[in-house]
Order: sequence, then C-alpha cells, then structure tokens
Amino acid sequence: MSSESMSAFEIADAVRTGVISARTVVSRALERIASQEGELHCFNIVTREEALASADAIDAKVSRGEDPGPLAGVPVALKDNLCTRGIPTTCSSKILEGWLPPYDATVVERLRAAGAISVGKTNLDEFAMGSSTENSAFGPTKNPWDHSRVPGGSSGGSAATVAAGYVPLSLGSDTGGSIRQPASFCGVVGVKPTYGLVSRYGLIAFASSLDQIGPFATTVADSALMLESILGHDPRDSTSLDKVPTSIVSALSLGVSGLRVGVISDFLVDADDTVVDAVRGAAVALSSAGAKVDEVAIPELMNGLAAYYLIAPAEASSNLSRYDGVRYGLRVDGPDVASMNARTRALGFGSEVKRRIMLGTYVLSAGYYDAYYTQAQRVRTLVARAFNRAYEQFDVLIGPTTPSVAFGFGQKTEDPLAMYLSDLFTIPSNLAGHPAMSVPFALGEHGLPIGVQVFAPALGEPVMFQVANAIEAAQQERSRGPVGVSESRRS
Repeated sequence: MSSESMSAFEIADAVRTGVISARTVVSRALERIASQEGELHCFNIVTREEALASADAIDAKVSRGEDPGPLAGVPVALKDNLCTRGIPTTCSSKILEGWLPPYDATVVERLRAAGAISVGKTNLDEFAMGSSTENSAFGPTKNPWDHSRVPGGSSGGSAATVAAGYVPLSLGSDTGGSIRQPASFCGVVGVKPTYGLVSRYGLIAFASSLDQIGPFATTVADSALMLESILGHDPRDSTSLDKVPTSIVSALSLGVSGLRVGVISDFLVDADDTVVDAVRGAAVALSSAGAKVDEVAIPELMNGLAAYYLIAPAEASSNLSRYDGVRYGLRVDGPDVASMNARTRALGFGSEVKRRIMLGTYVLSAGYYDAYYTQAQRVRTLVARAFNRAYEQFDVLIGPTTPSVAFGFGQKTEDPLAMYLSDLFTIPSNLAGHPAMSVPFALGEHGLPIGVQVFAPALGEPVMFQVANAIEAAQQERSRGPVGVSESRRS
C-alpha cells in the first residue's frame, strides 16, 4: 500500500513495525508537496531538511527497538501561528518579518514526542483574521477541490494540505470557526476542542478567550488520534484544564444507540438547500444507527455573530498592541518612537487586521465599553446558557458547519459582513467554550463538499467523536476528489 493512501494510524503502525521507514513516508510527502504546491500555495515554508532529519531519528529509534510514539513517522503540517523554535513563524503577516521563535509551542512539543514529523508551516489569514485565506500577506491558498474557490479560513492552508493529500494530519486554530469552516469547504474532518483541553502556549494570540488549537484529518479516527496526542494540562497555560478526558479513540467503537441527538432548527433556516439536505441526511443516518433524533430550537445562538465581532476585535486590539517595531519583527524607522511605531504598524498590518484593531479599540474606549463590550459578554453568557439547556435534553447537537459550499475568490472580499456570515454556525461554540467538529458528509453545488457539524457540552469530546464516527460511516458517496488527488484517496 502506498503511504499516500494510508491513514495516520496505518502509517504509524507500519513505521513502528518496520514495514516502511519514516524517511520513505516523509520523502513521499515532500514529493507530493513539490509537485502541487506551486499551484495551491498551502505552505508559507516547507521544512524539508528538518523533516528528513526527524524521520531518520524515528527510524533510528525503531532500529534500537524503542517505541517512537503513537504518531511514529506521520507527516504533519502546522499552522503558521504556532511557534517553532528557530523556524520562521509569520502569522502570514509582514509585521513578523524575520522573526524566529526561541521556543516551541506546547502542541509542537507534544507532536514531536508522539513521533509526528512536521513538514512545514501553513498559510492562513493574517493573524487568523478571516474566513477565506485571502488575507494572507503571502497570497491566497486555493481549494484543492476547485482552484477557483477559497479553502476557507483562517486555517485554509492546514485544511488544504490534508485535502490535497500532502499529509494525513495538520494543526489549525479556531477562534470563531477557523478549523471547522475550512474543514467543511475542503471536505476533511476538523475539530475544535473544549476551551482549555489543548494548551495555547506558543499559539500567537488573536482573541485569547476564544482561541483553541485542534486537528485536521482525513478520517474521524485520525483526528481522534491526533487530539489524544496534544491534549492535557500545561502549567505554562493559565487557562489549561487540570482534568480532561484522556481517551478519545476508544469512544469511536461505542456506537450511537440510545444517544439523544438534537438537530438545531434555527441553523437550517439560513443554510442553502443542499446543506440542509446534508444535515437531514446525517440525522436520518444517526436515527437508523439507533440514536433518538429530534429537532431543537435554540434562537439565542443566532445572536452569537454580533457578540463575537465585538469581543474578538476587542481582544485582538489588546493582543496585537505588542507589535510595535521594538521587540521583534518588522521595524520602519521614523524621527521618533511614536512615528516609528505608527509607520511599522501601518506597513506591517493588512487591511482586515487594521479593521479589527480599530473596531476593537473603539469597543474598549471610554463611553462605549459598557454599551458594546459589556453587552456582548452578556450575550455570550446567554449563548452558553442556551447550550446548557439544550444539553439537558440531548447528549449532542448537530447542524450545518457553513451556510454554503466554498465560494469563489473575490466573491466576498468587498463585503466584510457577508464574509463574517460564513462563521454564523461555528461562532456559538467558541463563545461557550464547548467542543465542536465538522465531518464531511455530502457533495453540494458544483460537486463541492459539505460538512455536518457535531456539538457537545464542555469536555464532551468522547460522545462527540462517537456521533462523528457514525456520521462518517454513513457518509454519502462522493463521486470525485480534489483536483490532482489520486483515486486511492477519493473515498
């Protein structure tokens, strides 16, 4: 079997048992990247030499009879807002030009300890602010299914690397849907864990009370394996949870018989017909597998978008104040410190980042703080309470991940509100801090993938993955795969 068609589970098992070498697996991944990357632009940097050296180290462990870890030899890609020691971390922004982090993010350390091998840093909307990966200072990433369409954002590069068959796993970050939305657009699995389940140490902050790191994968099982490898308490992250579920993979075999599944009816009103059909199809599949399925109205969730676009920019305004031309990254000289700071930020930040900084600064300003920021936090509380009431009736909830399939380049760039509406269904779980994931289920308009979103209460990852696995098992037949991807990956 070619490593291109192997799951992360299969690659790790084959490397551990000596059936295939880690160097062979990584070399083939690098070959795939070289053959298509000029067209797709998934990566900001490909770390070829470092990856091959890591592969050789894994093979050396295997030859000594040591266990190299649950992700032995598995090639992975890292979103370029995760710090990597001595390797550029840009957040796809000019303002971090030339910066080499002096440390690794906790998730990077944990992947390395699990035997995974990073092959590079992926493109994103600048500082993770966007829904299409069109805001990158280094140019957009193309959707592997249709090169005229966006891959989603902000983790578009990470989603596209998996959809294109470069790697079986990648990491993204999700502040308002930045893992799940591109996962849906690119036809892969994307997981936003419970806030605090995965350490944010080394993740360059956008909105600290919302940001969370999670996996992209070709299968639900692979995403569970990756999540198990990175979760757990980290004393370096003050928001890291002490007690978390440690076994996600074991939940996959439990089935859904007897589980109570609620279909969020409010979300179906604002989604395209093909998206609604996919959600209803998933509901029927779950019912056939033994779950008790019913619709539930949670109207409070529809207020999440407005609250998010007050809270997130406010936190971004504070977090991004550190980019001042003094400590690291870009510096544009001026006659005095204030001029240098202003010139650096004017040249270093793109238009969407500037828009959100200005909005956030306004929201936090004297006279407007209570009217906007405080009110938004109250709405956030209402959203969390509404979820909790729903979970008194249901074990999990399902709904669409996105209102539509992937849209074309330039289609929404001139209308920020239309762009923001792409995250209408993903934002509520970030506000509540609950886990959610997108599972590819059907094809919609133009033969493009549609993801069904599964929601669970805080630390409800095991039951969330049970349901996601059942949805994947019942997945409707897809007639084709992304452009340039071999038939062996078109499942």
